[in-house]
Amino acid sequence: MAEVATQLIGAVEGLLGVRLPLRIQGWDGSVAGPPGAPTLVLRSRRAARRLLWQPGELGLARAYVSGDLELAPDTDLYEVLSVVAELAEHPRIRQLDLGVTDVFGPHGRELLATLVRIGAVGPQPAPPPEEAVRPRGRLHSRRRDRAAISHHYDVGNDFYRLVLGSSMVYSCAYWTPEAKSLEDAQEAKLDLICRKLGLRPGMRLLDVGCGWGSLVLHAARHYGVTAVGVSISVEQVELARGRVAEAGLGDRIEIRLQDYREVPDGPFDAISSVGMAEHVGSAQYLTYATGLYGLLAPGGRLLNHQIARRPELPGERYRPSPFIDRYVFPDGELSPVGSTVGLLEDAGFEVRDVESLREHYGLTLREWVANLEAHWPEAVRLVGRGRARVWRLYMAASALAFEQNRIGINQVLAVRTTSVGRSGLPATRGQWLAAAPGPAGDPELHRSAPAPEGAADTDLGDRRSVR
Repeated sequence: MAEVATQLIGAVEGLLGVRLPLRIQGWDGSVAGPPGAPTLVLRSRRAARRLLWQPGELGLARAYVSGDLELAPDTDLYEVLSVVAELAEHPRIRQLDLGVTDVFGPHGRELLATLVRIGAVGPQPAPPPEEAVRPRGRLHSRRRDRAAISHHYDVGNDFYRLVLGSSMVYSCAYWTPEAKSLEDAQEAKLDLICRKLGLRPGMRLLDVGCGWGSLVLHAARHYGVTAVGVSISVEQVELARGRVAEAGLGDRIEIRLQDYREVPDGPFDAISSVGMAEHVGSAQYLTYATGLYGLLAPGGRLLNHQIARRPELPGERYRPSPFIDRYVFPDGELSPVGSTVGLLEDAGFEVRDVESLREHYGLTLREWVANLEAHWPEAVRLVGRGRARVWRLYMAASALAFEQNRIGINQVLAVRTTSVGRSGLPATRGQWLAAAPGPAGDPELHRSAPAPEGAADTDLGDRRSVR
């Protein structure tokens, strides 16, 4: 019998109609594929079975998360993901759509016959336990949103601290020329938001989806505001309240376990929403925008920091990533920035500024991946190997998606003008960005800490990623 890898390469290329730009190592130790190409290691027949039942992204993700599929020691995850992303955009493969019907249809007969010969056909393997249970209830109801948010955010604050670093900011950093570390870049981002909002002492700020409280802490410390932060993640709220108490700012910052639709006590002078609107959903977005408009005082500003997708081509429909939906952000939705701007305007806002930070997010994600890899044994201890693999895969793939312009990130500054149409903004962008004081503090306090001893000892097997 021919070697497993040789048979699989031939059958897969027959189905796809293109040469496979990857090498495959079978469970029998055989290797086939273009010399020098990144190598996928199928550790057992179950890896092939997962791809048989779920061809494409979801099957690959399940195989990697479960450990049925590995990367060879000389293979870099970013390289694999780049090759796979390019392959997925090939016109021939886009026509196939890589569904089960393709595998069991005329084009897949050779592949199916090969899988039978090598003993890889069998019942569909159960998904890894890290896969989210399909949410119940009406889409984007408050109960269902709480369950979706809990799946992603309530996995342990210690794990998030390991990945995000001491800043505890889970959104795109702002890599100014002065930023020497992730912590510097995150502080620069927090300060950019405060300056765009025009914060001054005595103002009242609402931070929607406040995370672990980093923005409200920065705004209260350096801009003298009082602030309310709301989140529906139990673990985020618990840690944010602790950080506020530790900072001695309990008289100026309130952290609430509260849905954005339940905030009753406007008006606020400014509202920030950073990395939260992706969870709202297109059907609820006008409700979200209208609600924030109603909570804002006339002349107040909204800073909406949100990931965006590319618009569909004519005749195409939006298909969320099955891996992201099942493993990372259940019920999350991305919209083109133009749609977001239009809905904010429909709610009554005047949109005054849109700034893309796309390249900044690629850099940020590579820093997070590097943090995870440098502390891999601790990450596995905290959340398990499967969930650690989910995060490594999701963050590395997202870094490439931003770098390759498949998704973007935008800060949209909008204003609720007064009854006579006044925005309160200075005449030029430079003026309103410079209108408020910058943060205090020694920048040396924000340098990256050296990696702990033994950080290089991991069970990842494949080559460590590079920033």
